[in-house]
Amino acid sequence: MTENAEFRTYKNRISGLMDEILEGADAIEAAAEAVADAIRRDQLIHVIGPGGHSSMAAEEVLWRAGGLAPINAILDAGFNLIHGAKRSNIIERTPGYAAKVLDSYRVGRTPGEIIVIVNAYGVNSMCIDVALEARARGMASIGITSHSFADSLPADHPARHPSGKVLYREVDHFLDCRLPLGDAVMEIDGVAEKTGPTSTFCNAFTINLLMIETVKRLAATGMTPPLWRSANMPGGDEANRALEEKFIPRVRHLA
Repeated sequence: MTENAEFRTYKNRISGLMDEILEGADAIEAAAEAVADAIRRDQLIHVIGPGGHSSMAAEEVLWRAGGLAPINAILDAGFNLIHGAKRSNIIERTPGYAAKVLDSYRVGRTPGEIIVIVNAYGVNSMCIDVALEARARGMASIGITSHSFADSLPADHPARHPSGKVLYREVDHFLDCRLPLGDAVMEIDGVAEKTGPTSTFCNAFTINLLMIETVKRLAATGMTPPLWRSANMPGGDEANRALEEKFIPRVRHLA
């Protein structure tokens, strides 16, 4: 069977981005310690992906086999693609919308809560407003976003927050997901636009590194990490029952 050259090239480029993400291990480890501390205090870890496909990162860590149970995924209908792709794009550029979303999810009610903000582009109004709101509410913020993309986008681009702020500068912990400019990385002969997007790989890999390191740090201090077992595995429902009883009343999208 002849190897498909484009398949191999795409795989190599994704792998290369993951290698680059690993260069930020120190930042991931520091952020994981903050997440572990919050879990030790029995706090929820809020995760939001404000805008289109970024929302998939919040879904990635909700009710996930091998994932942490106290994850409060913020899946607002405004920016979720299922309610309209263009609508999502409009909402993520709407200043002031984020505060009401956080209010509806009861975010920032206790001191020191953690919010993970996942947006590979890191420039739109909603992701910036979430970071600013987190700071105003006394929360610690973790941003999974791209340094190079935010700096490369023209200052007057309509996707930007009116202030011109960028996410990586407004969070307490910046985890660089290394999104390449334009997201897509594959050139096909005779096709003007690139194909082969990368942002979901970048976001999911980075947030899962954060979760893995958090689990390690919880275990290192003698705490049994509250992890889900796949409900499709033998004994999965039974293994998860105690966590379900504890977190279903606290996590909106868990029931």
